[in-house]
Amino acid sequence: MCSDHGHGKSEAPVEQVADVDQQPSPVASRALIDELVLANHILFDNGVVDAFGHVSVRHDVRQDRFLLARNMAPGSVTADDVIEFDLDANPVNGRGRKVYLERFIHGEIFRARPDVMAVVHSHSHSIVPLSVVKSFPLRPVFHMAGFIGGGAPVFEIRDFGGTGTDLLIKSRDLGRALAGMFNSNSIVLMRGHGSTVVAETLQKAVYRAVYAEMNARYQLEASRHGAITYLTTEEAQACVKSIEGQIQRPWEFWKQQAEARRRC
Repeated sequence: MCSDHGHGKSEAPVEQVADVDQQPSPVASRALIDELVLANHILFDNGVVDAFGHVSVRHDVRQDRFLLARNMAPGSVTADDVIEFDLDANPVNGRGRKVYLERFIHGEIFRARPDVMAVVHSHSHSIVPLSVVKSFPLRPVFHMAGFIGGGAPVFEIRDFGGTGTDLLIKSRDLGRALAGMFNSNSIVLMRGHGSTVVAETLQKAVYRAVYAEMNARYQLEASRHGAITYLTTEEAQACVKSIEGQIQRPWEFWKQQAEARRRC
């Protein structure tokens, strides 16, 4: 059955930011832009994002730039919607288009982690419950989620923004605080908000976001039946080494699904 990628409203309130006054940079490759568009659609198809959430990729020519869609529902993103940003999260070629309020998540992580090439931020439904129960952290329960390691830390925005924020990462300071939790983690939960996932490739970041949501779903279901046997740290590391070398398999499958739906 074909799905409607056009449903859902854009994130609100939205922000319209003037382009930063900088020298033009080399244009990112069309292949990279197309892959970012596809990443948006795959995340939508797999229930990781809905009308909200976003995915970015580092520019393939300039390491101090990244690509992110304009403020819109991810399932509707096209190549024309992709905007280039500097690491301060200023649009370079926004041309007056509205941008995501939480673009600082991406800029500050790319600044803090030169090895990271892609970032996914989402509010996936099974992740959020695990972000608010301190005694029940997200931990890997099956081999596809070894990247969670010994357990995902939770970012508490009250520690940095006080008790009156709207939980959104709307400034460089909050983005920097979140980025500081990625020293050795691939995923960080955000209390009452969702999660952010990083990886050294866009395909791997998408893979991790999809399987983090799946792991959370399994973990919540298993908790209804008794004590859970989690992966050991050693098992998690072995699973990453074995499974993440095969992400082209799900990526190609997801790509075919996304392309079939877009043709409908």
